[in-house]
Amino acid sequence: MCANLIKDTFFMNLYLRFFNDEVLVENVDQAIDFLSHLSDVKLDEALCQDLIRYAESSNPYPKRFKISSKVYFIVIKTTAKTMEEFKAYQPEAAAAEAPAESEKEIQAQAQAAERPGWYKIYIKFKRVLPVAGTTKFQYEDTEFEVKLKAHSVLDSYNRVVDHLRTRSDVDVRSQFPSIRGRNFKSEYLGMD
Repeated sequence: MCANLIKDTFFMNLYLRFFNDEVLVENVDQAIDFLSHLSDVKLDEALCQDLIRYAESSNPYPKRFKISSKVYFIVIKTTAKTMEEFKAYQPEAAAAEAPAESEKEIQAQAQAAERPGWYKIYIKFKRVLPVAGTTKFQYEDTEFEVKLKAHSVLDSYNRVVDHLRTRSDVDVRSQFPSIRGRNFKSEYLGMD
């Protein structure tokens, strides 16, 4: 079974749940022992290896382990020492205690950071064009690339979008991508 795969190493505590059966354990040994006592769970080497890899990984998110086509058990990493502590945990309160910046906030700060100089900007937007011979319109992907002088990535984005919106050949219904989207790219070229 899984005995020769188990490492006796301390991991973050693990919460396991399979329907109404649940447990909070200190390591993979105890997790596998819990699973081995469930009649519906058939442990094999692949499942044990997957559980060990998850426990050893830096992945902070819960993981579902597939038992059959529509049956899963869930494992959650936690710092809680008791089941009561785990169940009392409120993610909103923890987020308020430790205000970590999200990736979006970090990216937004980097884009707004002052860095005067030349930028190469690429933007792909949905341009509204009339369909010949009808009163209908269609959206067409349109690429625009330019080099310009700006104070930051955000400044360069705003200037390009403002320029495109005021052009007479660009319909006001055209749609522009977000600064964080994959259809906007910027490259800092330096001061000269």
